[in-house]
Amino acid sequence: MGKRKRIQAEARKQDQKTQYFASLRNVPTSPRKMRLVVDMIRGKEVNLALDLLKFSTKEAAGRVEKLLLSAIDNWKQKNEGANVDEANLYVKTVYVDSARILKRLRPAPQGRAHRIRKRSNHVTLYVDSKVSENQEK
Repeated sequence: MGKRKRIQAEARKQDQKTQYFASLRNVPTSPRKMRLVVDMIRGKEVNLALDLLKFSTKEAAGRVEKLLLSAIDNWKQKNEGANVDEANLYVKTVYVDSARILKRLRPAPQGRAHRIRKRSNHVTLYVDSKVSENQEK
């Protein structure tokens, strides 16, 4: 590894230490359906986001709720003794990436076959505190 790449890698590691996130890999729902759920909570406070996910009728909402709880626990682990309500946690960024696609065949009329694509996705959720932003400014 060259010197420039090593310096950039070390800088990324330092940034990761101050960010609190959780990721979910190979979720067997299409990215489009997952983005509908994720768009509901992007930028919202954590308690409001949990309520939105809990009462949503979408199937993907349960998985995103569990992911959000995991990100909150990761934040608690690095900030021992801190209270979630006082820290004013919010969902900083959430993004959904496409994962592997399982290709299946479905019988069609006259001896033909149609290809069925079963999509999956990766979800990454970042949580941050509004209090820390105010102190830095």
